[in-house]
Amino acid sequence: MKPKLAYIGVKYYPSKGGTSRVVENLTRKLKDHYDITVYCYRNRMAKGYIPGVHVVSLPSLPFGSFGVFVYYILCTAHALLYGKYDLVHVHKIDAAFVIPILSKKFRVVATSHESPYLRDKWNWLGKKYFLLCEKIFIRSSATLTSISRPLTDYYMSKYQKKVWFIPNGIEITEKMDMKGASVILQKYDIHKGYVMFAARRIMGTKGIHTLLEALEYIHYKGDVVIAGDASHAPQLIKKLTLKHAELNLKFIGYVDHLGVLLALVRQAELFIFPSETEGMSIMLLEVASTGTPLICSDIPENTQIFTGDEVTYFRNKDATDLGNKITEALDDMKALNKKADNAVRKIKKVYLWDRIVTEYKVLYGSVLNN
Repeated sequence: MKPKLAYIGVKYYPSKGGTSRVVENLTRKLKDHYDITVYCYRNRMAKGYIPGVHVVSLPSLPFGSFGVFVYYILCTAHALLYGKYDLVHVHKIDAAFVIPILSKKFRVVATSHESPYLRDKWNWLGKKYFLLCEKIFIRSSATLTSISRPLTDYYMSKYQKKVWFIPNGIEITEKMDMKGASVILQKYDIHKGYVMFAARRIMGTKGIHTLLEALEYIHYKGDVVIAGDASHAPQLIKKLTLKHAELNLKFIGYVDHLGVLLALVRQAELFIFPSETEGMSIMLLEVASTGTPLICSDIPENTQIFTGDEVTYFRNKDATDLGNKITEALDDMKALNKKADNAVRKIKKVYLWDRIVTEYKVLYGSVLNN
């Protein structure tokens, strides 16, 4: 009989990127070895999405962050009342408050994906909450992991606590939907040779303001394609649009079909990844897999993934340096394309799920056998 494994802490299944994509890929790779249950927001596609995987779908409450907090409580209550799991894997720091509760009944693995209190989207109360959750995470009896090596180093330095480092990965079997991308390009009148930026959610710490300042600094004349959910930040988009009216900005919204997004990236001349803070970005890995040249901020969470022979780095938050790097790139695309080829080789060698899932098998096995 296969061990029973539950995933708690994700909201979207099917995935909308980020942490939910991690869990979806783990589920696909491990479903033949574990009897898996995924907790998620209620949606009509969840049940039966991956054959053989059980789903507990719970309501998404319309109360913002408090609604997410209640959702995690509901997941925990269901697991305690009805779950007969051998192992529960809790994802995300904001769900860490349920770890001590779940640990009373189950063996628990918990994964930190980032330090969310570094994000500018949160007020002081939200940041205090995340700091508290970090302390609960660290002091819990769960087996702890992180997808970021700089974060594991931080935990050891600050708390003297060993946290397993298991990186994120991707699948490169996803077919690029060129037809779907063409529809978007025509709809927004986007011309070839564009520069692209994409994020699950557009916010200040994603560095979009640095990118636009850099493009204005070099008087960039091509189209600037910006993909991502901005529904929570209309004032930010309005401000950027007014401030950078000379640029050909094309806000295309969140692209929920990965094949379409990858096709848009593939047709870009450059992809710029100016994030000021990350955990370990799946977006960065997915973009690199397309073979499109990348220019990235030099934060540790990015430099842990690629070397300067695989992507081009600029000084974090430095629009002038980014502008100069874009100019140099456009003047020597042959060198940039060589780097992009190297990045694809790195992805295939190090960051595919077929390799990474073996680390989770070892981890889960050690927890279940102790």
